[in-house]
Amino acid sequence: MLTIARTELIQIFRNRLVVVTGLLIPLAAGGYFVYQHEALADRASLGYIAAIVLFTVMAFGLYTTAVTTLASRRQNLFLKRLRSTVASDADILTGLVLPITAIALVQTVAILLVLGVVATAPADVPLLAVAILAMIAMMVGLALATAGLTTSPEHAQVTTLPVSLFLIAVASWVGITGTDSLTLLKRLVPGGAATELVLNAWNGGVPLAESMLLLVVTLAWVLVAVALAARLFRWEPRR
Repeated sequence: MLTIARTELIQIFRNRLVVVTGLLIPLAAGGYFVYQHEALADRASLGYIAAIVLFTVMAFGLYTTAVTTLASRRQNLFLKRLRSTVASDADILTGLVLPITAIALVQTVAILLVLGVVATAPADVPLLAVAILAMIAMMVGLALATAGLTTSPEHAQVTTLPVSLFLIAVASWVGITGTDSLTLLKRLVPGGAATELVLNAWNGGVPLAESMLLLVVTLAWVLVAVALAARLFRWEPRR
């Protein structure tokens, strides 16, 4: 697994498209939101900025990059060759997505640390960490599922766009308008509970029991993403 991950990490930095979509775009977007945190204060809380940073990095840095990578490795038969080795399917997939996941996690933590320094630190760091890990699990599952529907690396730019834009739109909707209205809908829609969880973790002032309910909903979506991955992922090239 670690050998596959090390090889994959090298390939990431050799691919200009992956470097731009997986590294530069999330960092630029995150930096912009942090820089504009005072200007955004009239319309949204710091929790919203944290949530939109998290969703942007997860959508473009992790999800889109993972789908592109998996589609590329399947198209050039690298996945098929790996399955002929002693490595298990779980080790292969973990090795392929581990570098991308680690980079996205480092990006998220770095940007949120800067936000905490220039503004106000999160009220509940452990809860924020749990929310981040849950989002990572959900996006990896969705990436595996989407990769199964993607015929080529170029096609990934099309297949990943709806999910990426939808999740960022949900984060903005819930983060800016709150959950005082349409509470059930906002919490049940994919990403809605995760957004509110980040809001609570950063802003504070919410009972732990309520946050635990949001975590349950978020984990339910993680299970849905994993189930979709198990059903849709393909090892052989798609035609």
